[in-house]
Amino acid sequence: MLLKLDNPKILSDVISVISDLVLEVKAKVTKQGFEIIAIDPANVALVILKIPASAFSQYELEKDEELGLNLEDFKQVLKRIGTSLVIEKKENILKLKTQDKAKRAFSLALIDVEQEERKVPELNFETKIEMLSTTFSDVINDSLIVADSASFITNKKDDTFTVHARGTLNQSKTEFNSDEIKIEAQDSKAKYSLEYLAKFMRASKIAPKLAINYSNDYPARFDFFNPETNIKLSFILAPRVEEE
Repeated sequence: MLLKLDNPKILSDVISVISDLVLEVKAKVTKQGFEIIAIDPANVALVILKIPASAFSQYELEKDEELGLNLEDFKQVLKRIGTSLVIEKKENILKLKTQDKAKRAFSLALIDVEQEERKVPELNFETKIEMLSTTFSDVINDSLIVADSASFITNKKDDTFTVHARGTLNQSKTEFNSDEIKIEAQDSKAKYSLEYLAKFMRASKIAPKLAINYSNDYPARFDFFNPETNIKLSFILAPRVEEE
């Protein structure tokens, strides 16, 4: 296996986001590309990363590979990579090579990740929202000032999407209409953790486009997409259930 990236900062930024949620993952390398599907230790959020083979300037693969990665170690090495990155697997070692002022190489031991294979669940959503990822990042940062969770509310009649966060004393509300963002919605309402949403929104620096899918008291899916690289980073988040 030999992979080459001419812009390794993209991989570094993506792994940095994912490492906020999970520490150890099984990455898959197939003819289609590089993929990570993992769930956080609290079983609240699922992360899905897909980097197509076309994103690499060189992609040599004799057979499908599984890479057990400690993301903290992987992240620290990627931060040290220069203008290009070559990734090779030799037995249980992952070699990462770069060249800027000098040839440099790192070796990471691949680990045994004891977890069952994760699959992306099939979910049926009633509402889909599309907007700039930075716009939604601002909404989440506003909400964090007053609360630890936020309600997503869509009104089909008014064609609006609202994010409402309410704390003990304070609250914030942001409302969009279909002139400002793309809304395909039924009447829907669900509440989600702002702690997780804030971690997801770090991906706004990587991908300019964001699609949000959700339904009444149902998991939400957040798809970040970068059309320049075709890299897709997605999260599925369980709803916050209110106690009676």
